[in-house]
Amino acid sequence: MKLKGRNKVSPDFSMSSMTDIVFLLLIFFMLTANSPNALDLLLPKAKGKSTNTQNVSVSIDKNLQYFVNDERINGEYIEIELKKALAGQDNPTIILRAEESVAIKEAVNVMDIANRNNYKVILAVRPN
Repeated sequence: MKLKGRNKVSPDFSMSSMTDIVFLLLIFFMLTANSPNALDLLLPKAKGKSTNTQNVSVSIDKNLQYFVNDERINGEYIEIELKKALAGQDNPTIILRAEESVAIKEAVNVMDIANRNNYKVILAVRPN
């Protein structure tokens, strides 16, 4: 008497479940990825990296519009906004992101404000 086994393993591998998982992971990482540069600025190039933590980000675009933490402000009130944003910080740090075409005078103005208030300034650049 010959009995046939009913539980045969199929040699075919279904990729549909694997592709579903890959697409779900792709969507998950696209939604949860942080973009530190919310404004599209063309930064100057430089070598090296900084490991300091960011307290406040000041951005200046090519139209001389000022942004403090991605919030557009008038250039005349930048010192007041920085004092509000950095009030109570132990080691107040400003990340200065000036676009490549911005005159150095505008960046020096922010650095002067930081110097008067004893804030540390880090100039953001794109990697070389």
